Formats: sequence, structure tokens, C-alpha cells
Amino acid sequence: MKSKSSDSSPLIAVLMGSASDAENLEPAREVLTEFGVRFEFKVLSAHRTPDHTLRYAEEAEGRGIEVIIAAAGGAAHLAGVVAAKTTLPVIGLPIKTKALNGLDSLLSIVQMPAGVPVATVAIDGAANAALLALQILSIKYPEIKAKLGNYRQELQNKVLQAKV
Repeated sequence: MKSKSSDSSPLIAVLMGSASDAENLEPAREVLTEFGVRFEFKVLSAHRTPDHTLRYAEEAEGRGIEVIIAAAGGAAHLAGVVAAKTTLPVIGLPIKTKALNGLDSLLSIVQMPAGVPVATVAIDGAANAALLALQILSIKYPEIKAKLGNYRQELQNKVLQAKV
């Protein structure tokens, strides 16, 4: 899985609006590690570090990043701000909040204006965000496509072998 800049460059960026979101992102880390795809985790805030966030989004592709997962809760503007500054695919991951159980996050991410799309997964759906990122990469990387096929087959086998 060679990226543009170097063999050690991450292909997927997993951004979180706050360090407190890291626990919610562990399922994404587990999936990406299981698939052996290079990734990086980074804390960036659309509101508290806007200049750094914008710069990161603008420079991501040049560093070899091919897909960005942006997780945030509450106002959850991280995915939209990142998507506004890059043409890379951005996957929004709404994080559950105390106030509205993540509905605020979900609605904030999913209501992007025309021309600046953000794919959105379920509230706290970190594993699916990682799997969607892998599906996007599988268009270019046959080894990821093969691993996804095996993963799906394992899921099917677990269901068919389930004892009730």
C-alpha cells in the first residue's frame, strides 16, 4: 500500500475534536490495526485550533493521507471544516454527548451544505468509520479489498454458525 509521499506515510487520518474522544475512537484503531493499514490519530479542534485544523486539512493529501475520519461531539464542526479545505473523502463520526446523547453531533455533521459533502456514520460508530475508510481505499489497493472480503466472510460465518 504505497502512498504518494513515502512507504511509512499514513493513508488514513483519524482526527478528534478533543482528547476526551480518544476512548470512543478505540474501535477504529482496532479495525485499522487489524487490517494493517497505516493511520495517524490527532487532536484538532474546529473551534479551539482553527488555524492548525485548516492547515492540516490543506496539507493532508501532500503527506500521503487518502481518507480522513473526523470525530467530534456537540457542535461537531470538525468534519465540515476539514471537508471545506480538502477534496479528500471525509467521514464524519458523531460522538455521543451528555446533553443530547449525540443527536446534536449527528445533525451537525450530516447537514453539510451542497458542494461540501461529508460521509457520516452512526453516533459512536468508530468501527464503521474505519471500515468505510478501508472500503474507499479498497478501490485503489487490492490487498485491502481482499482483506475486506475475508472480513465480510468471517462476519457471515459467525452469523450462520450462531447457536440459539
